[in-house]
Amino acid sequence: MKKSVIIAVALMCVASLFAAPKKKAKAGDGKIKVGIINNPPSESGYRAANVKDFETVFTAAKGYDVKTFYSLKNDEQLNAASQFITDGVDYILLSAAATDGWSSVLKKAKKAGIKVFLFDRMINVKDNLYEAAVVSDMAKEGETAVAWLKAQNLKEYKVIHIQGAMGSDAQIGRTGALDAEFAKGTMKKVVQQTATWDEAEAKKIVESVINSKEDFNVIYAENDGMAKGAVAALDEAGITHGVNGKVVVMGFDCNKWALRELLAGNWNYDGQCSPFQASVIENMIKTGKVPSKKIISDEKGFDAKTITKADIDTYGLGDY
Repeated sequence: MKKSVIIAVALMCVASLFAAPKKKAKAGDGKIKVGIINNPPSESGYRAANVKDFETVFTAAKGYDVKTFYSLKNDEQLNAASQFITDGVDYILLSAAATDGWSSVLKKAKKAGIKVFLFDRMINVKDNLYEAAVVSDMAKEGETAVAWLKAQNLKEYKVIHIQGAMGSDAQIGRTGALDAEFAKGTMKKVVQQTATWDEAEAKKIVESVINSKEDFNVIYAENDGMAKGAVAALDEAGITHGVNGKVVVMGFDCNKWALRELLAGNWNYDGQCSPFQASVIENMIKTGKVPSKKIISDEKGFDAKTITKADIDTYGLGDY
């Protein structure tokens, strides 16, 4: 009888080991382990504000053990995500450099019990691989900008299109509506080339067109930094731009310095892209409640003819 009781107790102990799922261990100090993958802050004024937003919200003082990884290269970001999984983080917060290639690593995260939140940009994966996405509607940003451009009723549209990093959600979205106009023949594509968000590369693209003597009257740059580089090339060549100039200048992101260019009439249009997603994600982590699978930031476009100083103070990014 005594032997039977001992065997029964032993079997119960073994069964309990398999029946009870293991909870993910937090950091040794009890903090929530978070891995953040983003583009580097040097990419643009927008990105600097975005990185700062997450650094401000996810702090040790608020109970987080944070690891960050910054890269414009998708393969490097994928490697970082794999390492975060190995490290046993509780959450991965992701702004991907490119939309493709993420399914496998996010499946591994899900299997490991790691919750993933997307921010800033969407990726091409099944929505059961992430908790929620707090993003800008990049396609709508492009549609709003192109609708504004069409409303200017220019006699002809000869466009230098300077693209961001190819394959990123921002590039795809801001390109789409303009590509549709090129396809319809309502606008002429003088050149369409990536500068990978870089001001100096954008300047080189415009300089090349100027040197070719091909005519153009619109610069559509997919971020403010590239628009700034394009304008530098115009200025050096003595080509007027802005409200009373020959060339319409368009940018995106609404850095304060860029909006001041609008206010001065040197640029014509700037599309807003909100970098503030961290607090929304933190609230979902704290409460465990996800109000929607996709949470889209409310954004608008600004016209040089109607922008005010109050708009710059309210919507402008950066400290200057």
